[in-house]
Amino acid sequence: MNRLGAATSPYLLQHADNPVDWWPWGQEAFAEARKRGVPVLLSVGYSSCHWCHVMAHESFEDAVTAAYLNEHFVSVKVDREERPDVDAVYMEAVQAATGQGGWPMTVFLTPEGEPFYFGTYFPPTARQGMPGFRDVLEGVVAAWRDRREEVADVAARIVRDLAERSGAYGAAVSPGDSELSAALLGLTREYDARRGGFGGAPKFPPSMVLEFLLRHHARTGAEGALQMARDTCEAMARGGIYDQLGGGFARYAVDRSWTVPHFEKMLYDNALLIRVYAHLWRATGSDLARRIALETADFLIAELATAEGGFASALDADSDDGTGHHVEGAFYAWTPAQLTDVLGAADGEFAAAYFGVTEEGTFEEGASVLQLPQGNGVVDADRVASVRERLLAARARRPRPGRDDKVVAAWNGLAIAALAETGAYFDRPDLVQAAVDAADLLVRVHMDDRGRLSRTSKDGVAGTNDGVLEDYGDVAEGFLALASVTGEGVWLDFAGLLLDSVLVHFSADDGGLYDTADDAEQLIRRPQDPTDNATPSGWTAAAGALLSYAAHTGSEAHRTAAERALGIVGALASRAPRFVGWGLAVAEAALDGPREVAVVGAVGDPLTDELHRTALLGGAPGAVVAVGEEGSTEFPLLFSRTTRSGQAAAYVCRHFVCDAPTSDPRALRSQLRSDPWPGPHPA
Repeated sequence: MNRLGAATSPYLLQHADNPVDWWPWGQEAFAEARKRGVPVLLSVGYSSCHWCHVMAHESFEDAVTAAYLNEHFVSVKVDREERPDVDAVYMEAVQAATGQGGWPMTVFLTPEGEPFYFGTYFPPTARQGMPGFRDVLEGVVAAWRDRREEVADVAARIVRDLAERSGAYGAAVSPGDSELSAALLGLTREYDARRGGFGGAPKFPPSMVLEFLLRHHARTGAEGALQMARDTCEAMARGGIYDQLGGGFARYAVDRSWTVPHFEKMLYDNALLIRVYAHLWRATGSDLARRIALETADFLIAELATAEGGFASALDADSDDGTGHHVEGAFYAWTPAQLTDVLGAADGEFAAAYFGVTEEGTFEEGASVLQLPQGNGVVDADRVASVRERLLAARARRPRPGRDDKVVAAWNGLAIAALAETGAYFDRPDLVQAAVDAADLLVRVHMDDRGRLSRTSKDGVAGTNDGVLEDYGDVAEGFLALASVTGEGVWLDFAGLLLDSVLVHFSADDGGLYDTADDAEQLIRRPQDPTDNATPSGWTAAAGALLSYAAHTGSEAHRTAAERALGIVGALASRAPRFVGWGLAVAEAALDGPREVAVVGAVGDPLTDELHRTALLGGAPGAVVAVGEEGSTEFPLLFSRTTRSGQAAAYVCRHFVCDAPTSDPRALRSQLRSDPWPGPHPA
């Protein structure tokens, strides 16, 4: 009997009708394996994963393969987005053993949960150097039957090796100017000056690194950092990785030039990139950055908003191509003939040239992914708008990609921060309201009165999995951004509850942070990873939120915890800057202060609003902003702060030193300009 029918995960529900006798992750599955004396097949994926769908169709929907699995294994299916801790522990084992990882992840375990054989996607029969899945299964069964002691020794050695890898990042070094300069140098060496981004194919949006580059420029004025950020953002925005009709970014590009995406659209990528483009606009005034930030925010609300106020996790890469077959990219790709069918001959030819659609195609079977090639020259903006509108209407009639409707706390935290700031920058109160609605859902459904989080919810009902460190860090970050934008101190209070949970349940004795709480389910080891993946690491996300909360409240405990957690960033800055981008961004904020801005004035007063907006647009790395009326107790930064002769006033402080209060937005802008911290003034 397949046991996934009652799951809340869309990914698990996709497998609920498989002939494989799937179990969800849990002690019951391992107890069954011990009772039957068989190994465990652990299969990990997520709902919008293309190759997960392929392996499911080829193997898990096959009755003969399923019968063999059911006879010889206990099969456990895990949604990596619901259980990032399970995914992290076993992915580390896969990468250590094979040198690579990815999804679907296929791991064979003892009934004690110890891994002994690994892989990712296996085709049904051997091809292209990959063993066939049935051959793998038969080999594992033979080893389990005939060489059980050897299997046990291998599993025990792997677990020991994983334990020894913990903390093997080098001595903690407090990140200062020299470490951040070394990180910038390392990034420069890996930068693709011709195409933007870092490294080769496949090429992922380097969102956290871009935040570091923008903050480094804001703090130091380094033009090289800004140039890398600006050119990468333009290359992505012009490439096929960006949806030129509907807005929003795909997960990654399969090539170096951002041309052909892997078409799944993830909430976390788009939330992070909204913020990057909004911050790029703040730094440069770029019209392109403004357009991409707003279009991507509108995509989030149009395509990922849930009825309960949160944001769904993803849109699938695959969709029906109109013949009943699910094909990757079918919703997004175009041929010249299809353009002509929708637009007519003249506009079809114009659209093909404008979007880089060729007879040969840039994707599969002569289809092209829409781009904005360089060198279009001056074009008729009204004609472009008309073409876009008609193509978008035609695309809407195609079968749509599936949507993963579960709400993940961490990714909603990222969306809250992005929408709150973007709404404030561009006078879009609807975006701020969307951020408030998502935050309200997290408080009502995901958060208890002790400041503990549930990882996911669906249809307004919390899932059974506990929040991990990234949930606490990213949700607190979102609440803190919302507090600065709305002037509602309750969001600061909620962030404090979450961060107190971090200090109590996630802290290590050496100042590091664990990915799971001290009272969470015990796996073969307790995961602890300071490096970014597709999202900021939980470690550095929490460090950033702790730092901001300390700036708001003056809490020495939170500041000290942030600084101790940042020690790992100094150790990794020169060795792996691409993989600790958010930690570098947080370190920039710590070096700059971060600056604390209090705006005191009457609600609705135009000067109060102008000072508040100036503070939000200041650009100083990690600056925190509090706004409220004289005598307000909403924020600690407002305590004892007064207006100036009845006029609204702004106060800027950092490193225990304050500038003179000002009622002049230009003076405030000057106080928030990028200049190195000279240290305290001599008495």
